[in-house]
Parts: sequence; C-alpha cells; structure tokens
Amino acid sequence: MAYDLITMGRIGVDLYPLQTGVPLPQVTSFGKFLGGSATNVAVAAARLGRNTAVITRTGDDPFGTYLHEALQGFGVDDRWVTPVPGLPTPVTFCEIFPPDDFPLYFYRQPKAPDLEIDAHELDLDAIHEARVFWVTGTGLSEEPSRTATLAALAHRAKAGTTVFDLDWRPMFWTDPASARPFYQEALRHTTVAVGNLDEVEVATGVREPRAAAQALLDAGVELAVVKQGPKGVLAVNSKGESAEVPPLPVTVLNGLGAGDAFGGSLCNGLLEGWDLETIMRHANAAGAIVASRLECSSAMPTPAEIEAALTAGAVL
Repeated sequence: MAYDLITMGRIGVDLYPLQTGVPLPQVTSFGKFLGGSATNVAVAAARLGRNTAVITRTGDDPFGTYLHEALQGFGVDDRWVTPVPGLPTPVTFCEIFPPDDFPLYFYRQPKAPDLEIDAHELDLDAIHEARVFWVTGTGLSEEPSRTATLAALAHRAKAGTTVFDLDWRPMFWTDPASARPFYQEALRHTTVAVGNLDEVEVATGVREPRAAAQALLDAGVELAVVKQGPKGVLAVNSKGESAEVPPLPVTVLNGLGAGDAFGGSLCNGLLEGWDLETIMRHANAAGAIVASRLECSSAMPTPAEIEAALTAGAVL
C-alpha cells in the first residue's frame, strides 16, 4: 500500500530549555524531543491520521535508538532510518525568548548522518508511489544527500504531489551563493514549493511575496506557498487561484515547530482536496497551536485541536 506521505531529510534530538527567558549559560534543565524539519512534518501528518514514513539517517548511538523509539511512538514508519557508523546523532539546542526570539544552535559536526543519505539506497518505487513526497533545501547542502534528493525527485517525475520545503539554513552551506542552482533544479521536479520570505529570495532572487510566488510558478511548480510572518500566508497556484490568510492569534511560547506543523497540515489538506483558503487556514492554525507549546514533535495538533482553534478564532 502506498504511503500518504514520505518525507526525506533532517533528523536529530532537540534539547530545549525547560525555562523561558533564560540564556543557555544559565539554563539548568532541558527536555529531550524528536527533532528535524522533515521528520517533524511526517509526525505532524501522522497526528492528523496520515500513513507516513521518513527517509533519513542517524548515528549508531543511544540517541539514534531514541529517535527510532520516538518515531515508532508517533506512528511514523522508520524502515528507511538507518545508522551511519562513526557519525554522532545530531543534537540541537535553542534559547526561548518569547514571542519572537528563538536562537538555534545546531551540533552537526563533523557531519550530520542525514546528509549521508545515498541515492543507491533509496526505495525509488515507494517514493514514486507515495501520494505526497516531501524534500527540503537542507538535503541539497552536501553530498551524497544532494544527489540522492535530486535523484528521488527526478525518479518521481512529479507523480502525485511533490513538495519542496525551501528550508534555507545558511549555516549548512559553506558557500551560500551556490545554493540557488540546486534550488532551481529541485523546483523543476516539484509541484509545490513552501518557504518564508528569506527562503523564496534564496530560491528565486525575488522577495516581494506575489512576485516571489510567480517566480516559483515560473520555475515549474503548480502551487507556491509564501509565508509572510505577521502578514500571514499567501498561496498561489498555476490556475490563477490565490488565497491570503492572516495568522491565527496566539500567545507564543516557542515558535520553532510552527513551520513543521504547518507543513504536515498542508500535506493533509492537499490529500483531502480542500480549496486553497481552507488548506491555508488549517495549516496556519496547526502552526499557531505548536507555537503555543514548548516542544515540536510531541506538540503536533490533532484534527480536533485544529478545528477548536479555528472555531474560537484563536489558540486559547
């Protein structure tokens, strides 16, 4: 049976302070959570009832074992999560200064195992058959993950829905100027592009939201989703339809997992065949709910929680 969603990309352990408004040198306690954007998107969609799997790699260490256990607990198939001997499972720390300052500190040296995904090890049939396939910009930052990501996209050949999460993380690129050609190549093979203003500018050279959305469509996608921060989200498709939805009011605790919740809900809405505005409203609500919580993966909302937030017009 084909998966509803297969994601491919980053995984790691999030070590988040259990104290807010405290810089890392003074933090005394942390919570341990499953992390990584592509992985969190699979978790978010699974929470919404979807059959999901993730393609990634961990270290051959206790943190890697923890990630397998966490994925299984969230109902995400981990058959394509494999160990890389000699490389440690990545950990990520953050500082929490609500409402909008959440510095991230990635520990992915000497190299993150999820960048060791190899094209020769991919289950290309499963990738082609999945209803939705999701890749990220981080996967393009180093070899062999870059070749594997582009090979998976080329083999899929826009079957079903293929989503490119632009996921721009400058610290993962030794030469940021080299990113755009790889982003452009990925866009040729995808049907949906998702990114914030910084990310769409990296991909297209354009920052103004509607112009950037059009540039993404011109690059080959059928749906461009541009996150505008406080202005909400803009979605434009190749049929000329568009929706611009404001953010849902929320008291932010930790905004770091909001984009992944948005992504999982976006996939669910596309699978449901909803209109653009409905998809964006649900995705915004999912992101807002997670922003009101400390953790990322375990904070992903249920359908009932999203409906409650939409009914209330805010995250209460």
